[in-house]
Amino acid sequence: MRLKTTLEQWLTLVEIDRCGSIQAAASKLNKSHTTLIYAIKKLERQLGVQLLKVEARRAVLTEDGKSLLRRAHSMLEQAKVLEDMSNQLTRGLESEIVIGIDHLCDRQWLYQPMAEFLARNNTTSIQVVETSLSKTTSMVRTESSDISIITLPITNHPSDTFGMVSMLPVVSLHHPLAKKLNPCLADLNASRQIVLRDLGDETKQDAGWLKSSQRITVDNFDHAWQATKQGLGYCRLPKHIIDKHNDKEMLILNVEHSNRYQVPLHLTLPKGAKTGPAALALYQLMLASADKRI
Repeated sequence: MRLKTTLEQWLTLVEIDRCGSIQAAASKLNKSHTTLIYAIKKLERQLGVQLLKVEARRAVLTEDGKSLLRRAHSMLEQAKVLEDMSNQLTRGLESEIVIGIDHLCDRQWLYQPMAEFLARNNTTSIQVVETSLSKTTSMVRTESSDISIITLPITNHPSDTFGMVSMLPVVSLHHPLAKKLNPCLADLNASRQIVLRDLGDETKQDAGWLKSSQRITVDNFDHAWQATKQGLGYCRLPKHIIDKHNDKEMLILNVEHSNRYQVPLHLTLPKGAKTGPAALALYQLMLASADKRI
């Protein structure tokens, strides 16, 4: 397919519209007034449509010109994206990076630096994969992710401190445990517990207190919160999730000898020296964000 027009012609029309006159656009583009008039006249002949008209001694877009220019903006933006992508590929930037985030992590800890990264990089796509227990470890060991937010450091994979998550026992105010002033572990043992499933495909792992006689197993903390709020059982939840909901219908239990525990989170690069520049850039932003937070 052969096109009648060029991107340069549309860029000229865009600049005339932005500057408000041919003379101002010519100055901005460092071209002569005559050159721009010739370019627009040629574009009008090629399209068979009048694009500019004179009003109060100024060149302004016709209605047809405005309609075409609205569509041209999208075309020009796509052309710019192609050039940006080519430049990034030339520098070896990845077209996509994968981030594994352990389900204990506050998602804001990831998305805040990611927003800063995307403001500087409009070509690299990002996959975010939620992990837990064995899947968190597996994604690192198999190098399935470019960046991973993990709990404990994994053998032969250097890591940096990323944060600390407090785990608190929570029930609905309507749950029988809520009526006990200082429930003990025996009370928990006799109550239904809501726990998180290991999202891995291989050898499953367990963590934390799992001695309750009956359990409800769910995929993530969103389900766990809803089940707990429904009064189906008690659950250990990250403090940042409890704070986010700030629900007066939920109660943090003061369990004897087991009130709270903390889980450290770390940041690691599963591919090590093979990590691409885009992933490294986001990794550094995430570390900088953690330094401000910790």
